[in-house]
Amino acid sequence: MDSELRVKSSVFIRRLKLAATALVLWPVTAAASPSTSIFSTLSTPAREVNGLAFFVLGITAAIFVAVSALLIYALIKFRARPEDTAEPAQVFGSMQIEISWTIIPILIVTVLFLGTARVLFSVQDAPKPASALDVTAVGHQFWWEYHYPQYNITAANELHIPVGQGATGRVTYLKLTSADVIHSFWIPQLGGKTDMLPNRVNEMWIDPAKPGLYLGQCGQFCGTQHAKMLLRVSVDTPEQFAAWVAGQQKSVAPLAVSAATSTNDAVDAPTGQKVFEQQACINCHTVSGTVANGRFGPDLTHLMSRATLAAGAMNNTPENLKGWITNPDDYKTGSLMPAMHLTGKQYAQITAYLQTLK
Repeated sequence: MDSELRVKSSVFIRRLKLAATALVLWPVTAAASPSTSIFSTLSTPAREVNGLAFFVLGITAAIFVAVSALLIYALIKFRARPEDTAEPAQVFGSMQIEISWTIIPILIVTVLFLGTARVLFSVQDAPKPASALDVTAVGHQFWWEYHYPQYNITAANELHIPVGQGATGRVTYLKLTSADVIHSFWIPQLGGKTDMLPNRVNEMWIDPAKPGLYLGQCGQFCGTQHAKMLLRVSVDTPEQFAAWVAGQQKSVAPLAVSAATSTNDAVDAPTGQKVFEQQACINCHTVSGTVANGRFGPDLTHLMSRATLAAGAMNNTPENLKGWITNPDDYKTGSLMPAMHLTGKQYAQITAYLQTLK
């Protein structure tokens, strides 16, 4: 019995130390990583919605305090005392009370309605600037697809947009839809949740106040790997965004073919391209300038320009890339990308090729 208590005590102390360490380090880790806080708003739509939320919270908090105060007052003032033997006087049909609890709720609901309507119209009916950036976002199980019609660019999982405020700011207008089930586009610091529905297009706009990385999440349960359908939005300066666009518009450079490529023995990029194009990969993925023109999976033309793989599930490193193409289920169970059951050398060759797609 004593040994069992000692074990439980040591486990409790260890957990307590871990909790204390996490609490001490939380400000450091929070400052070092992008925020997903709904209270740190850096876009006009998010700021408007946040202001409305605090307005409603303030009114409901005032109602709670007033009702609680009246209840406490009544409980104390009219509590039963030892000397009370008769039934207290009964009040029936008080016109003042009836009018009060009818008029006051009507006024509260009217104020809440008008405040909500003002925010809805100011966000949804905001005029679209002529210089606005247009992006079409498509939700898939379990990744994101982005089309930039003004630049003829298709990207995946990581959204790049320019700063939206200031003298050189450029607002981003998003058209949102889904290729399969219902998803929800949600970047807490930039805007509220907007559903992505099959066969329907919803719209939203954002104007980020400053450059940086903003994180989000699919806000609607969409299947097994919903929790790993992450959003990464890179807000760039005008110069950074122009450089990114120029890089995305480049075609894939042809690879030099070696003598070993013809025998598929070399573990290099040209051999990897040959092996890649001989597999079913090209039926799902696109690599501009090659025979790969699939539409079911992410566009891989500039794969290595992205910081993460599998919609933010892991960092984009050679080791993770090889592991991902070897068996996607090891990273995202239920992923629609199948394992191709190739040899270890073939996976190494394909990885070498994919690393050239920058």
